[in-house]
Amino acid sequence: MAARLQQIEEALTRYLAKAGLQPGDKLPPERELSRVLGCSRETLRRALAALEIRGELWRHVGQGTFLGVRPPGHPVREAILVQGASPMQLMQARLTIEPSVASEAATLASATQVAWLKDVIARGRAATTRSECEQLDAAFHRGIAEVTGNPILLGLLDYLADVRRHAAWQREWEQTYRRLGVSTFTSLHCEQHARVVDCIARRAGDEAAIAMRLHLETIFDAMRGASFLS
Repeated sequence: MAARLQQIEEALTRYLAKAGLQPGDKLPPERELSRVLGCSRETLRRALAALEIRGELWRHVGQGTFLGVRPPGHPVREAILVQGASPMQLMQARLTIEPSVASEAATLASATQVAWLKDVIARGRAATTRSECEQLDAAFHRGIAEVTGNPILLGLLDYLADVRRHAAWQREWEQTYRRLGVSTFTSLHCEQHARVVDCIARRAGDEAAIAMRLHLETIFDAMRGASFLS
């Protein structure tokens, strides 16, 4: 794993050198970079984090990743919060925010957006690896926020997604998956996703909020259980 990550870091460095980007220029989206480099988005994010530590690029939640050293005076509170937040605190934040996002989505979702969310759920049911489960779970939750069209909500959820990549969260999440297995995502979690989308499709905002809260509480309880067993 370490050797593979080193290869991707080197490939990313070469790509940036050839791309002709200037300091301050925005990097292509993660989806495009992972395709070009031939790696998963999880591996790409670890490579980006390594380059950020070396001062070769910097990231801003909701805006993207930029080449060069972070500009003087640019807020660094985000990095401090990431380091200080525990997985339990992250889940508490999600429980505060995401039910309201689901409720708002129920008032705004188009038939096309509902169909896209249902397709994500269908792909989640067919997932076979933890990486697939994580990617489709992230796509589902961000997709609901995208329905609102609110850049503030999107920025908040993107920030929480960045926190989830922090080492402490990853350790907790790995413990949870060792305990529950991929099958829990493809069955229980996807069923809960489907209930949220059903409420959104019926424009039942209050029910969508309740369904999202129950889903997040299931994850919260699983993580606490895994912590006690570790």
